[in-house]
Amino acid sequence: MKIAVLFPGQGSQYLGMGREFLDASPDCREIMEITERVCDAPIGKLCLEGPMEELTRAIYLQPAITAVNLMCWRMLQKTLPAGVEIGCFAGHSLGEYSALHAAGVISTESTIRLVAERGALMWREGLKNPGGMRAVLGLNIEEVERHIGNCPEAARVTSANHNTEQQIVISGDIAGLDQVSKKLEEAGAKVIPLNVSVANHSPLVADAVPEFARFMEDIEFSSPHTPVYFNVTSAEEFNTAKIKEIMATQIASRVRWYETILKMVDSGVHTFIEVGPKTILKGMMRKIVPKGVKVNSLQFDSPESLKSCMEKLT
Repeated sequence: MKIAVLFPGQGSQYLGMGREFLDASPDCREIMEITERVCDAPIGKLCLEGPMEELTRAIYLQPAITAVNLMCWRMLQKTLPAGVEIGCFAGHSLGEYSALHAAGVISTESTIRLVAERGALMWREGLKNPGGMRAVLGLNIEEVERHIGNCPEAARVTSANHNTEQQIVISGDIAGLDQVSKKLEEAGAKVIPLNVSVANHSPLVADAVPEFARFMEDIEFSSPHTPVYFNVTSAEEFNTAKIKEIMATQIASRVRWYETILKMVDSGVHTFIEVGPKTILKGMMRKIVPKGVKVNSLQFDSPESLKSCMEKLT
């Protein structure tokens, strides 16, 4: 049985996330203490009590979700039955940093430092270049790309997330998004605005890439001890210099999630565990896996759901 561990990113947050693990585990409290020290902010209180408007600011949200992901990963490590090993990792956008930590590439503190800086830079770019993101349902990536290309007003709009075969997220400036959305709806798509003010994974945040690359120069990266499938390439990478380059460009590049999961299935993965808040990635799985291919898709973010998850592994 080959197991893949997946980590969610932005959009998976909810008030109260991580509460049970914080109450039960000194290790989890240590992760949150590191997060609060690095960020110099009450991240734990925001996770548990909000307000949601404050939690969802990128400068707080990225370290908050990452801290909860790392807490869940720590508890999974303690709970995995003897002889059960993880075959590979992946994380959706922000979740990729949790995957790098789980694969031994970066320490807990380095992980939080990276996502805190990433969040601050993306927040800054969002203020400088306001935009948004919209989910497009019912068209494939080629169709979405064609409509974007045929819209002269959409020079700064791009396909940001390729989540499932017919669930694409587009990102860019509002005027461009409005024009593209109209064309996509005329082609039969359903377009849903997302509650974000930063045009993630688009040209509008590209100015953050070189600055983030310079920030990473002083962070120690190790080669993964277990394969990580990267968003930008949907492939494995073990060279630390190339990993840093990938993680810098990831800010303004497409998240190739659909391709990533298909490659994991092709490699022999038939159990996926979503490690972190909510079930967004688990929900996508049934829309990605080809018909006739059976996979076991699990998720946990509390002691109770972790216990249920482990029971299904044995």
